[in-house]
Amino acid sequence: MVNKLSTTHPLSATPFTGTIVLFATFDCPVLRISFITMNRTIKVTGDGSHTLFNNDLREPYHSINGAIAESMHVFIRHGLNACTKSKIRILEIGFGTGLNMLLTLIQSETRNIKIYYQSVDKYPLESFEYSSLNYPDILGEHYREIFLRAHECEWETKVTLSKNFTLYKERTDFRGIHPDGKYNIVYYDAFAPDKQPELWDLHIFRMIYDSMVTGGIWVSYTSKGTVQRNLKSAGFKVEKLPGPPGKREMLRALKIS
Repeated sequence: MVNKLSTTHPLSATPFTGTIVLFATFDCPVLRISFITMNRTIKVTGDGSHTLFNNDLREPYHSINGAIAESMHVFIRHGLNACTKSKIRILEIGFGTGLNMLLTLIQSETRNIKIYYQSVDKYPLESFEYSSLNYPDILGEHYREIFLRAHECEWETKVTLSKNFTLYKERTDFRGIHPDGKYNIVYYDAFAPDKQPELWDLHIFRMIYDSMVTGGIWVSYTSKGTVQRNLKSAGFKVEKLPGPPGKREMLRALKIS
């Protein structure tokens, strides 16, 4: 059997990536194996949930201290749960693994709220990547079909995933998004500012600001000073909040006028 894999021997800190041939060694105890594409590797985080690791940027998609824990803390607790409306429009910068989307869909069922969820990503996952992620194993097997459908559905097409949840994915660079109306919440989940600073600049934040309703909530995992300053220059009221596991602080910003 031939698969694209990343393997790490316990005595080596440097993973081998490429195409290797597997025989009976697949379950060999001296190998730790995870699937990859050309530049991504699946990793297990501190709470047992998966994240992807971008081998080019040397950056994980979610916190290594816990992918689900981070998304719940940042985007659900301090983003979605801070909005009291019964109909909510969300813009996500970085569809990635689809974890934020799935957690938000679950909340739409729990709270019985209508959510329109627009997400952008230029480099979507391959089928063997998203089908290997263990979020449905943890959050509920009955969500597996919806999770897979969210990844497999067409881009630039509105798709109803449940009676309360509509998904619209846009395959584009974050700087080329086409706002579809005004948003109540923005999940800003791009790679870290020191990895892709062009995605955290004043121009983008001004565009995001203009696409939001008054009282809209912008939320992200970072607390970097340059991000705070750019948000304030764009017109946001910025606040620091306690961060998720392994991180002291995070940012939330409000459009106040």
